Amino acid sequence: MPNYNDAPQVIDNFIYKLFKRTNPSMAIEHVKPVDKESFEKWRDSLKMKIRELLGKFPEPAPFNQQLCSVEELDDFVREKYLIQTEQDCWMPLYLLIPKNSTGKLPAILCCHGHGPHGKDPVAGVHFRQAERISGINFHNYNYGEIMAKRGYITIVPDWRGFGERCGYNDSPFPGRDKCNVYFIQHLLLGRTLLGSNIFDGMRAIDFLLTRNNVDPDRIGCMGLSQGGTMTTYITLLDERIKAADIICYATTTEHYAINRPNFCGSQLVPGLYQYADVGDVIGAIAPRPLLIESGANDTCFWLHSARKAHEKIKMAYEAAGKQENLWIEVFPGEHSFAAGKAFEFFDRYLKG
Repeated sequence: MPNYNDAPQVIDNFIYKLFKRTNPSMAIEHVKPVDKESFEKWRDSLKMKIRELLGKFPEPAPFNQQLCSVEELDDFVREKYLIQTEQDCWMPLYLLIPKNSTGKLPAILCCHGHGPHGKDPVAGVHFRQAERISGINFHNYNYGEIMAKRGYITIVPDWRGFGERCGYNDSPFPGRDKCNVYFIQHLLLGRTLLGSNIFDGMRAIDFLLTRNNVDPDRIGCMGLSQGGTMTTYITLLDERIKAADIICYATTTEHYAINRPNFCGSQLVPGLYQYADVGDVIGAIAPRPLLIESGANDTCFWLHSARKAHEKIKMAYEAAGKQENLWIEVFPGEHSFAAGKAFEFFDRYLKG
């Protein structure tokens, strides 16, 4: 462990030992007997607990939508909107609409990860800037654009504190992590930042469903890293999502939060580990179709922790009696979108 100090007064030693003493009370391992009825009772109880821990969700406001721009590209049209999600709160987003399509189309909410440009790279927007293009290429990050080219309507919003929602300023509080500042501010006001972003994600789906060309029975969700966090929780809590791809997020609390703290206030459910680990939360998405992507060379969420999460998720899908709905892809690569099984997965479950 880097900078490890074995002196008993060092707080890190207390944190680690407290973690070791904590036994999540709602882990999938506690489902007995292992059958569909017990699984559903466990799933519904865990969802209720997570909803409680996330705090109060706000009242939706009228969208008061503003169409900001329209771009005609070879394969799709990219529209930019500004919509209101709650009182005094506005969310910019891109809507990518495939060309030469008729009837109602499947749609995917594409969640961006932790980065300075928010939604833009996911929607393929780079303004010819070398830094942005490099980031897209390194993470294969333009999955909103990729899926639009494959015939899906995609919607790509900015989360609170990212992209336009912090004025493209990745350091609005010099010397501080902006996610932690926004988390504390939301908490002081009786909210959680993650809960508020989940609410915004649900409002993005509400906005999708105002479109006449969107099939409400064929909605998907996908996202890399923090986008995987968002995909996990939005899918868990919003049954309108019929299939999801969680990219490079499956891990364990021990790995991402205790041994090598790799988190921020945008991704925290207060008190979660008293009840569940990451794999338990993801597993509660069962029996809906789910793809888990994990990079064999991921140095953000290392593969050994991903495999532990995979085992929990498998247990949940087995208990639900829907093992065939769980797809796991371990791909040779870093922290990125594999662009492998995702195409077959969404085509099967959203195009059918």
